[in-house]
Amino acid sequence: MPLDHRRLRGPEESQPPALWAAAAAEDEDDEEGAGAAPRDPCALRPLFARAGLLSQAQGSAYVELGSGTKVLCAAWGPREAAEPGPGRLICEFRRAPFAGRGARGRPGAEDKREAEREAAAALREALEPAVRLGRYPRARLAVSALLLQDGGSALAAAVSAAALALADAGVEMYDLAVGCALCRPPAPAASWMLQPAEPEERRAAARLTLALLPALNQVSAVLGGGRGGPPEDWAQALRLGLDGCHRQYPVLRQSLLRAAQRRDAAAAA
Repeated sequence: MPLDHRRLRGPEESQPPALWAAAAAEDEDDEEGAGAAPRDPCALRPLFARAGLLSQAQGSAYVELGSGTKVLCAAWGPREAAEPGPGRLICEFRRAPFAGRGARGRPGAEDKREAEREAAAALREALEPAVRLGRYPRARLAVSALLLQDGGSALAAAVSAAALALADAGVEMYDLAVGCALCRPPAPAASWMLQPAEPEERRAAARLTLALLPALNQVSAVLGGGRGGPPEDWAQALRLGLDGCHRQYPVLRQSLLRAAQRRDAAAAA
C-alpha cells in the first residue's frame, strides 16, 4: 500500500495529556516549596512606582512589586454627570489574560468577571475617602486599573497605583491612599507576613488588604477574611499593615513629585 506523504505519521505510542499536566503541576509546587528560604514577615518587597507615563490619559501610574505584581492605572478628571448630586468616583479593575501563572491563573469567564467586579468595588471603597468629591458636584471621576501580572498582593498594588493616577490627573485629594496586603500561613503558630507572593496567598489561612491615608493617619479600607485566630492576631495584622503603608508612602510621593517635575520641564522647553 503506498504511503500518504501529505500527512505526518503519529507516534507509535502516546500518553494522555492529563498525565503531563499533572506532572507539570507537581513540578511547579516543588519549585515553589523547595529551596525557598523563610523570609522576614515584616520585610517589605521592593517597590517601583512611576506616575505620568500614559499620554492618552489625564493621569496615569505604574506600580511593580518585587514579587512580580505589575499594575497599570489610568485616571480621567471630572466629567459632567447626567444625574444631580455630589461627585462620583467610578472604578474599573481588569485582569489581563496573561496576568496569571499557568492554568491556575486562568479562571472561567464568569468567575473572572465576578472577581473583577469585587476588586473594582474594593478599589472604590479604598479610594473614595482620599478624594475630595465635594469639590466636583455633578461630575464623574474615573480610574481604571489593569493587572498585567499577578505575583501576589495585587489589590494593594492597585490601590497605590490608582491613587497615584488620580493625583497625577490633578484631582483634589486629601492624601494618597497606600495599599498593603498581608496573609497568615495555615500553621498554628505562624505570624502574619507583609506583601505575600502568589503562592503564599494561595496557601494562606487568612488574608487582609489595608488602605491608609498616611498624612492623616486614617484607614480608608480594611478588606479580607479567613481564619486569622483570636482578635489579638487581627490587631497585630493591622499594626503590621499600618507600618507597611507608612514605609511605602515616601516612594509613592517621590514618584508623584518626579512626574510633576518632568511635566514642568516639558512645558518650559
